[in-house]
Amino acid sequence: MLFYDMRTAMNPRRVRIFMAEKGIEIPTQAVDASLNENRAPAFLAINPMGKLPVLRLDDGTYLTESIAICRCLESLHPNNPLFGADAQTQAVIDMWMGRIESEMVLPLTSAFKHTGAYWQGKYPQVPAFGAWWRARADEGYDMLNQWLAGRAFVATDHYSMADIVLQCALVMAKPTGTPIPAHCEHVSRWYAEVCARPTARA
Repeated sequence: MLFYDMRTAMNPRRVRIFMAEKGIEIPTQAVDASLNENRAPAFLAINPMGKLPVLRLDDGTYLTESIAICRCLESLHPNNPLFGADAQTQAVIDMWMGRIESEMVLPLTSAFKHTGAYWQGKYPQVPAFGAWWRARADEGYDMLNQWLAGRAFVATDHYSMADIVLQCALVMAKPTGTPIPAHCEHVSRWYAEVCARPTARA
């Protein structure tokens, strides 16, 4: 196997934290998007979308979505299941991953794309649309703040893939202009606790 990584990106971080939690080690090849290495013909032959992460399996198959990569690795390394050990837990974790994707990841990334200097000239920015997405992110923060009151983790009573998805989104949120609001003390407490895990710097 070979893992194509970009250290600063949200989705590759999901896989790195997942692998660290599971104790999985895979050879890694860095791809530097700032140098447009992800747009080079050799990389586009691997992933025509030009996005990271990518996992090359031993038979030459390429997986190009972070959740798909983690699910594959979970099936190969079932100990310490981060997607859930039974059908109900798996469904609850999936439910929360879907909620986080729609209510946090999409607003956070969309606000960044429409207002961030990094995307100038790379994406057709509409600042007013970015402000609208930022307001949507604030609604997501409020929802999570109520949910996390008295809870250690997002989906179940243990750290799961749902926590990893939210954790990586919030790592991106602060430097891109949509940090955790000051009044969301439960989100802040949860975030501090997951960031204190040894795997958080994977």
